[in-house]
Amino acid sequence: MSTAQPDRNGRGRGGMFRTKSVEQSIQDTEEPEHALRKDLSALDLTVFGVGVVIGTGIFVLTGKVAKENAGPSVALAFVLAGIACGLAALCYAEFASTVPVAGSAYTFSYASLGELPAWIIGWDLVLELALGCAVVAVGWSGYIQSLMDNAGWHLPKALSGVQGDGFGFDILAAILVLVLTGILVAGMKLSSRVTAVVVAVKVTVVLIVIFVGAFFITGANYEPFVPPAKGTEGGSGLAAPLVQVIFGFTPSNFGVMGIFAAAAVVFFAFIGFDIVATAAEETRNPQRDLPRGILGSLAICTVLYVAVSVVVTGMQKYDRLSTKAPLADAFKDLGHPFWAGLISFGAAVGLTSVCMILLLGQSRVFFAMSRDGLLPRFFSIVHPRFGTPYRSTILLGVAVAIVAGFTSIDVLAELVNIGTLFAFVVVALGVVILRRTRPDLPRAFRTPFVPVVPALSILASLWLMLNLPTETWVRFAVWMALGVVVYFVYGRRKSRVSEADRLQPPTI
Repeated sequence: MSTAQPDRNGRGRGGMFRTKSVEQSIQDTEEPEHALRKDLSALDLTVFGVGVVIGTGIFVLTGKVAKENAGPSVALAFVLAGIACGLAALCYAEFASTVPVAGSAYTFSYASLGELPAWIIGWDLVLELALGCAVVAVGWSGYIQSLMDNAGWHLPKALSGVQGDGFGFDILAAILVLVLTGILVAGMKLSSRVTAVVVAVKVTVVLIVIFVGAFFITGANYEPFVPPAKGTEGGSGLAAPLVQVIFGFTPSNFGVMGIFAAAAVVFFAFIGFDIVATAAEETRNPQRDLPRGILGSLAICTVLYVAVSVVVTGMQKYDRLSTKAPLADAFKDLGHPFWAGLISFGAAVGLTSVCMILLLGQSRVFFAMSRDGLLPRFFSIVHPRFGTPYRSTILLGVAVAIVAGFTSIDVLAELVNIGTLFAFVVVALGVVILRRTRPDLPRAFRTPFVPVVPALSILASLWLMLNLPTETWVRFAVWMALGVVVYFVYGRRKSRVSEADRLQPPTI
């Protein structure tokens, strides 16, 4: 056997680019102390996907982007964004069904790109999901505090969140994270049942809004469907998009190009479907159910987003929509405050499931990295009764609760976006590489038109990354650099694949 090619145990590619074979990854899931319980079905996975993607954004982003970027043609922007996400989803579906192991993009990278790239993507996902959960928890707290204020109940300022330059701790956000952490520790089946109830309420509210709002649509509000193009002023310094800093390009709003600019914005409303892949190891029939869960949840969310965007731009002229709560305010302006209140209730309920599933994804990535020795193995022990990675779940839950308590909702939110897009690029690249290095692997689902679909997914993700602010890239680079340091100080020496290499005699 040539030393230039890795064998099925992942050996042969030396140093920090050594891979971990698919067979070894699956074998590790059978160790009693580190084996997760298989409780999930295709329906559970689809519910998880819808639960994390459909949040407050469906009630806010649809109208905001219509007013600022695309007018009534925002519906086309959601279709374009759904197609871009669909390219990434096809790549995730192949990997998740081929490597049904916890860890999502981290595990996929380990099997195709090597240990250091896998570490980097795992490090990226842990931060991305932690910040995402913290931001969502703060948003949920804001809705609950608003409802409490309407009822005449008021929290002390010191416990209601960051207050300007003074001290503030968001006690509601922290409590939400801790309660959801407890549910996740108690088992995936309980978590899926709680999520199913929350998602049922949330989707019911969305459907009610769509059907009721349809009675208030005025055809004239759709004219012009594609408003005339209008130039925009670019940002300056680190606040400017990276594409502007590098190429001097500034996007335009409205017109045909405005649809594409809007698609870049609304793309982030779809982020989260990839978290379904983190539950691969806890799925009863992953080869069949994971592709269904990933692609099914994305299709449902795309239809709901398009429907809401059609309704909101038909209810009120796009240039009169509010940017903070466009759908609720549209109902208020038409003299229907009850429906506006129902929307706020649906948004608050919806954020609960988003927060839980972000916590779920984060703990599974951390668990997978711990089981591989790249993080302390102490955190990969599963609970003897519940079959969940309780140590990593509790550690991360407490950390996220603290971050949520002390973080304002707009701090570092862009890092969630760039982290997800980076994962999309890595997964698409990994599909192409694994097709070449391991064509013999059984693939229950195959991404069509490889390498064209992965290439399009990579290009779409890179373009969206270039449209993020330069300061986001700087923060992302700093976090990645810190991750590389941690890898060389700890992970590289403690890696189980590294230990196996040292014990294995060299191949000839």
